[in-house]
Amino acid sequence: MFQRRSGAIARRALLGGVAAGLSTPALAQTERFPSRAIRLLVPWAPGGTTDVVFRVLATAAARELGQPVVVENRGGAGGVLAAQMLASGQVRPDGYTLAQSHMGTIRQPYMRRSLSFDPVNDITYIIRLSGYMFGMVVRADRPWTDWASFVAHARANPNTLTHGSSGVGSDGHVFSHIVFEKAGIQLQHVPYRGIADALTALTAGQIDCVGDGSGWAPGVEGGQFRLLNVWTEERSPRFPQAPTLKELGMDAAFVAPFGVSGPKGMDPGVVRVLHDAFHKALMDPAHREAMTRYDLPLSYMDSAGYTDFIRQEAVKERELVNRLGLVAE
Repeated sequence: MFQRRSGAIARRALLGGVAAGLSTPALAQTERFPSRAIRLLVPWAPGGTTDVVFRVLATAAARELGQPVVVENRGGAGGVLAAQMLASGQVRPDGYTLAQSHMGTIRQPYMRRSLSFDPVNDITYIIRLSGYMFGMVVRADRPWTDWASFVAHARANPNTLTHGSSGVGSDGHVFSHIVFEKAGIQLQHVPYRGIADALTALTAGQIDCVGDGSGWAPGVEGGQFRLLNVWTEERSPRFPQAPTLKELGMDAAFVAPFGVSGPKGMDPGVVRVLHDAFHKALMDPAHREAMTRYDLPLSYMDSAGYTDFIRQEAVKERELVNRLGLVAE
């Protein structure tokens, strides 16, 4: 009797061990990340600087993750649509829907009463990547040969010149506002869904200038645009003829770092996998070449550092919005 019971117990133990052995790989396979394509939301229209660079980044990240990283454009509303989607609860925090985060991600909720999300706590900040080089361009056939002649015309004709940007509350809009304020001039703002659309309008003569990230660089090199100034601390090696704002007597320089983010509540292990993959993609030769092509400086921060940066900048952005009276409704 004892032997028969022992044999039954042994058989049950053996079967249990086999079942456990079968279930462990299945569980591991279920928990493996990523096991399917990742969607990367770019909150700007196709063809602009961010869109081009993020497509190169996505290709490199896909190699590291072993799954496709599919770029999806969500342009408009000052680049806030992607962040709004992440923070709305519509997206599961499983790491399969990500977005570019930028300074407008922090700024826009303070400008729009219709945006109820908290830019600090309702988004997971995964990695900070780079930043933009900003500057002011006009059509090369316009009479303004330098910043002084442009300012003189604007002062003599207040609110007649127009400037385009990537949208209301975008970095280009806000930084241009500050530049014009410091120069003592007033222009009419015309928002677009992205820098590519703004530059198309400039080329067509529908607006007078664009102050935004360096999507204008090919047009400057091709002779279609004239670069009046750059907003970096020092002159650009690529465009050494363009003075900085500080050289023009304005104590200002603008840096607009951006990165990759996801919904709140993401698993730390998933965040780590994504951070590591995008960090390798950031350093990929093809991506670094794209950064150089568009004059994007390396501005890397890990997840913890990027989150702390966002927390500090949110205080500054709220103050800026209140001071400038920025309202996007």
